[in-house]
Amino acid sequence: MIRRALWAVVFLSLASWAAPAHAQPVQLLPKQLVGVEIEQHLDAQVPLDLAFRDEAGKTVRLADLVQSRPVVLNLVYYRCPMLCTLVVNGLLSSFRALPFTVGREFDVITVSIDPREGPELAAAKKKNVLDDYGRPGAESGWHFLTGDETSVRRLADSVGFSYTYDAESDTFAHAAGVMILTPHGRVSRYLFGVEYAPKDMRLSLVEASNNKIGTVADQILLFCYHYDPSTGRYSVAALNLVRAGGILTVAALGAFILLAWRREVRRAAASIRPTEAPR
Repeated sequence: MIRRALWAVVFLSLASWAAPAHAQPVQLLPKQLVGVEIEQHLDAQVPLDLAFRDEAGKTVRLADLVQSRPVVLNLVYYRCPMLCTLVVNGLLSSFRALPFTVGREFDVITVSIDPREGPELAAAKKKNVLDDYGRPGAESGWHFLTGDETSVRRLADSVGFSYTYDAESDTFAHAAGVMILTPHGRVSRYLFGVEYAPKDMRLSLVEASNNKIGTVADQILLFCYHYDPSTGRYSVAALNLVRAGGILTVAALGAFILLAWRREVRRAAASIRPTEAPR
């Protein structure tokens, strides 16, 4: 129990090392964490030919699940003592605040990095997560997968997700973060840590969908914010904000001039209108 508690602390610390992992001096890392990082592979193609088993035990290819909507991909393992639960809880908190719904505007694929885990654990995890999420129809869009080591490694390598297994504690060391994929399975964005701001999640999904989801307000936000790969967050684009302010100012001034001109035209028309002769 003491060893597991210590590992839980180690795993929790990974959340702060995730982005960018390479910026931390290797000599400062515990030996269990050397090589554990998320290296951004933006625009990389996820191998859609990979086969996994879903929570029902059915063999599925990623190509069957990545088709018409953006996808949130997260790599965890279902027996994880702490960090994986924090990541999933962070996703749930973010998803609940979104106007989008899993299975309607976007999908989620959760994959176990432990090849010993099977559909039973995946099904139990899915039930718990969807009960927490509480939105009808999400079961068709949130997939919990397991697979052999080769498939899992290929998927993890394609998105830059590195992890190590410690036999003594029977646990995996991994960083905290999720990947946003386009409907064609290309890596669009990375969000790091165990908490994902709804604004960042929303904008990343809108961008990954090529603006096929979201509202006009989302398009305005995307114009005023830009994605910062070093933090995995969206920050204010000062120049675009100034441009947007300038456009709004010109539009407001133009509207004022138009209204003033129309008012003057009406007054001029009224002044030359012939008065009715008295009877």
